[in-house]
Amino acid sequence: MRLLQVAQHADDLDRASAFYETLLGTPARARFDPPGLLFFDLDGVRLLLDGNAPTALLYLRVDDVQAALDRLGAEVEVVSAPHVIFAHEDDALGPAGHDEWQAFVKDSEGNTVGLISFVPRA
Repeated sequence: MRLLQVAQHADDLDRASAFYETLLGTPARARFDPPGLLFFDLDGVRLLLDGNAPTALLYLRVDDVQAALDRLGAEVEVVSAPHVIFAHEDDALGPAGHDEWQAFVKDSEGNTVGLISFVPRA
């Protein structure tokens, strides 16, 4: 079994598209309007933005949490600034010898999005 798709609530597809294109660094893959569906590809998992979807808490892996925040700019609401959440001693939940950095932001639609990066310990 493999995760295929995650749906996230979006009231304004144009606004949501601009936010996620900036965050992900890639354009949307498909848009169907009507009924109002917008898709992004996350390495083979579809992210569906849809006005009828409930809010989900997404955790997105990024290369560098701070760089992702910088890319989003000053207008993004940072819910939780970048911080180390976990030190990986083994490969059970992430690469051994790395610190897991997380930050949380509000997307353009008011949903909370977690950003995660793995940084080698010095």
